[in-house]
Amino acid sequence: QVQLVESGGGLVQAGGSLRLSCAASGRTFSTYAMGWFRQAPGEERGIVSAIDWSGGYTYYTDSVKGRFTISRDNSKNTVYLQMNSLKPEDTAVYYCAIGTTPAAVKIRPNYWGQGTQVTVSS
Repeated sequence: QVQLVESGGGLVQAGGSLRLSCAASGRTFSTYAMGWFRQAPGEERGIVSAIDWSGGYTYYTDSVKGRFTISRDNSKNTVYLQMNSLKPEDTAVYYCAIGTTPAAVKIRPNYWGQGTQVTVSS
């Protein structure tokens, strides 16, 4: 069993920045891929970014490329999502997830966090 706990969400003005963190329990964190998803009201949950176990491979959905950066610190069992140049359309609940590979994380994660709200005001 893996537990994922997100933090770092909040209210920010358009153009501002936030850094989300996701702390994972379990000794096998460093062997798993991680991902960030988001879900806005009335919309389906969708992938934002993913990273492989080493940090050598990253994926971003088109709408966040050049603005968001995913990273991980395996010594702290933590994955981060640095979000810059935030826009009102980035407003959503952000969830982290864990899976065996980045492809697996995007399609069917093994575990989800509880989510953290990000609100971007115009």
